Amino acid sequence: MRKASYLLYFLALVKLILPFFLQNGVYEPHRDEFLYLAEGRHMAWGYMEVPPLLSIFAWLTHVFGGGVFWIKFWPSLFGALTFLLTGKIILSLGGRGFALLLAWLPFIFGVYLRMNFLFQPNFLEIFFWTGMAYGLIRYQQTSATRFLYQAGVSFGLGMMSKYSVSFYAIGLMLGLVLAWDRKVLTNRHFYVALVLGLLIFLPNFIWQWLNGFPVIFHMRELERTQLQYVSQKDFLIDQLMYNICAAAVWIAGLIWIAFYKEGKSYRFIAWAYVITLGLLVLAHAKSYYSMGAYPVLFAFGAYAIEKGTRKGYSRIWRFVLVINALLIGYAAIPIDLPILPPQSLANYYARTGTAKKVGALHWEDLQDHPLPQDFSDMQGWKEMTAKTAKVYQSLDSSERAHTMIFADNYGQAASLSYYGPGAGLPEIYSTEATFLYWIPDSIARLDKIDAFILVTDDHQEMEHPFIHEFQSAQLMDSVTNPFAREVGSYIILFKGPSDNFRKEFQQKVQHYKDASTAKGANDQSPIGALKSPGRQKRI
Repeated sequence: MRKASYLLYFLALVKLILPFFLQNGVYEPHRDEFLYLAEGRHMAWGYMEVPPLLSIFAWLTHVFGGGVFWIKFWPSLFGALTFLLTGKIILSLGGRGFALLLAWLPFIFGVYLRMNFLFQPNFLEIFFWTGMAYGLIRYQQTSATRFLYQAGVSFGLGMMSKYSVSFYAIGLMLGLVLAWDRKVLTNRHFYVALVLGLLIFLPNFIWQWLNGFPVIFHMRELERTQLQYVSQKDFLIDQLMYNICAAAVWIAGLIWIAFYKEGKSYRFIAWAYVITLGLLVLAHAKSYYSMGAYPVLFAFGAYAIEKGTRKGYSRIWRFVLVINALLIGYAAIPIDLPILPPQSLANYYARTGTAKKVGALHWEDLQDHPLPQDFSDMQGWKEMTAKTAKVYQSLDSSERAHTMIFADNYGQAASLSYYGPGAGLPEIYSTEATFLYWIPDSIARLDKIDAFILVTDDHQEMEHPFIHEFQSAQLMDSVTNPFAREVGSYIILFKGPSDNFRKEFQQKVQHYKDASTAKGANDQSPIGALKSPGRQKRI
């Protein structure tokens, strides 16, 4: 047992540090990472997109200097902690070294390699999904009520990380009922722990209530722009593809707890998995939303396989499973993380064809591109900042004092906010995502603003009627990195806004704030402050 414990911690350490050696240094943070880092500079009990827990780690990242190492440290750490919980389940079942190895492989070769290296709520969600299951499993084994409270705290902190934790919480609850787990359901500590979890979540719920539940607006916008294009068939196929190197492991775990007598005590986990997937399919959720349900299945499957291959020729299957995982996993690494510079990686994809076959090059615009969307979202930001700063510095000091920098989308705004201070840029504003809440009324009135620097992804920007509301409008530069998702984004300098523009800008910002509540979510989306016919504008 001691040797197995040492192996568990060693494998967790490798999980922690391995991605730092794999990702190529030419890539910048992801557009979503920039957004969550920006939220760390505006601490609150909630944001339009997510609950507040991730912002604490964003704040800590800034405290430690804001470097890429710290941005990546937190998802790597929680990825290692998730594996630790998985491994502890294996050891509690009586598993040993081979089971630990088998459960470790998907963490370094599957989708978790990327998800545990991106500073996004997913790494927290996966950890707390696993934490909820771990607490209930350990309670079944020990009858120690502290594990029920661990599950309750995991639920509460999970809800403070990402709202989709509620899907798995519902799945676990219904799973306990369908499995009729009297040991848990008749224990008052289970309900006290559930209330504790709700109390932990309460501050964010109050924030949502006070702000008109902007999460409802955000989810409707997400459904309108992204989720409606999600194929339910593809969702189910991706459950296999995301963990293809360990598909046999989690499927074995699901079968073992669903049908084998020895796994009967944990049958609620099987129900939870089926129910959660069903709810996500009905919600047209993205494929990776379910990834928190798999670590616990890896644990059961690894233990079941280890136990079933201890004697005779059955041990050959151990080699087959490990070699299969290594071969498939090794081939998938260039898809999971950008290990080569953009051009080299694009050439590799074109030469092998594997990335296109598995849909890795298919973006949200339903088109195939040279690189995966996540990788293209990691490029072009420094270039954008440098060119924006050049335009800003071209103004004299009196002009700069009355200039607003406005970004068309949250990726632009957040990346400029991250790199901007080092380039001498002032506060960046946008009406997209949580940036909307950070526009003070004094700025929205534009009383002291005489010039705008607009960063926009609209290639027809200079053709819109609102251009005539300025004394001058000049296209200054653009993003030229061919592999960046923002390629072609313009940097435009406007001077001399009219009184009509100032008035409409203020009205549109307020309209957008009103529409971002649940009450206004059915209004026509005011994505932009001014519109040309047939297109909504963000400024």
